[in-house]
Amino acid sequence: MEQVTALVADDEPLLRERLISILARVWPELVIVAEARNGREAVELFDQHAPQIVFLDVHMPGMNGIEAARCIGRQAQIVFVTAHENYAVEAFRQGAIDYVVKPFDEARLLDTVLRLRQRLSAASAMPAADGSIEAVLEKLAKEMREQRAPQKYLSWIKASVGAAVRLIPVAQIFYLRSDAKYTLVVWQGGEALIRRTIRELADELDPDKFAQIHRSTIVNLHFVKQVTHGSNETGDMHLTDRTETLPVSRSYLHLFRQM
Repeated sequence: MEQVTALVADDEPLLRERLISILARVWPELVIVAEARNGREAVELFDQHAPQIVFLDVHMPGMNGIEAARCIGRQAQIVFVTAHENYAVEAFRQGAIDYVVKPFDEARLLDTVLRLRQRLSAASAMPAADGSIEAVLEKLAKEMREQRAPQKYLSWIKASVGAAVRLIPVAQIFYLRSDAKYTLVVWQGGEALIRRTIRELADELDPDKFAQIHRSTIVNLHFVKQVTHGSNETGDMHLTDRTETLPVSRSYLHLFRQM
């Protein structure tokens, strides 16, 4: 078998190290290509490294493991890491998605490794396209949203426009796009640069109204007019009252499958 690669995502460094340490014993040939501290970073690192296996902690700040798994989809084998052996465990069993429970048990992890090796050696790294995994992830995402404590999202963004400081109503924003140091805010009144990262903003904007479509871009769903599906499981987004198109990466295209 060719070299097998994996990504490990957990917001607790000690638990991340513990999981990697046990994996090194039960599957010494496995190469850990990246470690992530939250779901958003996991998706970004997955896009960079394209590992065959992703270990995702379910409860992480910002984008949780379930949401990250929906972005990664069938591109890799997903193994959830959870401290709560509750409703999720049965759902994982039904959905052909594996899981390991904290604190990690070496024997249980070895069972998971054996199943992963069998799937990969059988040249079936992607689960059968029967919709079961998407259904399970949607169910889990819904239950986690319902359990999540109410959060106050941004209503205004402060930005420098010329020599003035302007409060930009979030509802008027078309999209936000970042580079290494700044984020460009494009709204109905013009454009402005702010010193905030996309990662910070993504967790402070209402997910029912805004969606990340690329590692550097967030859009206001109210202004989405059309998404054109392209090659390589990517797409192009067209916004109302705007002439430019925005690229949609494969990790976020699932949000617009019905468009």
